[in-house]
Amino acid sequence: MQEKEQEHPFYPDLELPSLKFLLTLKPEIYEEKEKEKTKEKLIEKIENNSMVPYYLNLCKTFKWNVDEKFVEKMKKSNEEELKKLENKIQEAKEQEGEIEIREACFQKANFYARIGDKENALIAFKEAIEKAVSIPQKMEVILTQVRIGFFFNDRELTERNLEIGRMLLEECNDWELKNRFKVYEGYYAIIIRNFQKAGELLLSSIATFTATELFDYTKFVYYTVLMNIITLQRVELKKKVIDSPEILSAIRDVPHLFELLNSLYNCSYQEFLTELVEITYGLKLDRILYVHGPYFCREMRIIGYSQFLESYKSVTINSMAESLGLSPQFLDKELSRFIASGRIPAKIDKVGGVIETIRPDKRNAGYRNVIKQGDPILNRIQKLSRIFTN
Repeated sequence: MQEKEQEHPFYPDLELPSLKFLLTLKPEIYEEKEKEKTKEKLIEKIENNSMVPYYLNLCKTFKWNVDEKFVEKMKKSNEEELKKLENKIQEAKEQEGEIEIREACFQKANFYARIGDKENALIAFKEAIEKAVSIPQKMEVILTQVRIGFFFNDRELTERNLEIGRMLLEECNDWELKNRFKVYEGYYAIIIRNFQKAGELLLSSIATFTATELFDYTKFVYYTVLMNIITLQRVELKKKVIDSPEILSAIRDVPHLFELLNSLYNCSYQEFLTELVEITYGLKLDRILYVHGPYFCREMRIIGYSQFLESYKSVTINSMAESLGLSPQFLDKELSRFIASGRIPAKIDKVGGVIETIRPDKRNAGYRNVIKQGDPILNRIQKLSRIFTN
């Protein structure tokens, strides 16, 4: 008979670093009165979880006065809870079996994860994973350590545990666990700006999403749409995103997202650019998307401009600017920059004020792609050659 896995609460709480992030924003992005509400919510969560280490770190970061009574109250609660956990481990070692010992060790590690004690949590989880037998048991530890990496923005910890997770899952047929792991990988791919990988992983998990310890379903759809609108071609975007029942069930819960997606597809360019401004503002309030905001906005403008120009062999700057709701001067400057960098296949006749599109030569494009892909391979071969000849 297979042992039933015991369910545990998911720690650390990833809403906490998101709340902390909001407190770092400038008043013109996030108003002071909103920051006060956010701080109250943050302190409430800290108190509920007796997060002494995390609270002290916040006080240092934001130069808050330390509430000594508040700290002592949480410390006392933690000392009592830790003592009970230590006793439970000792009793399990003396009177019970490996299952009970493993469970008690995991509870202790999860306690440290809950209170925001990263160092002790990782030490305790190391002991817990050594006592784990099945792959699901080990993966529970690995996923918790990935969340600790997300919580503390520790990329090395995150990458190391994701790699271990991939290796473990190669030996496992638990599809629910594999699909959950995809969301973790997709989330990390967003962080490191591998939007294509993020889009593929999140989209493939849309019908099986269960990783609510990372974010709720609405936020999941938000990330999925953003990652795919910037990477999928028009036909695939329609098939996989716009017409997806799972996405349609939640997309309207995110302000401006439905409008952005459909205005781009329907070539309603003025609406598209208006909604892009709103979406870009929303990125500034998201802990992991904040740094990608300028990149996302630029890439979306390139997509919009390129899609518009595909319908024309040539068009005047004034006509295009009017269609997009932009000034000719701004559009001229934008297009000149994107054309010069090779992002938009066109050229501008400055005298006539005309944009001429350049239809890509498929044969030359294929040749350039082979050269582009071959360069990294050649570089790796050369490096290996140097290693073996030294």
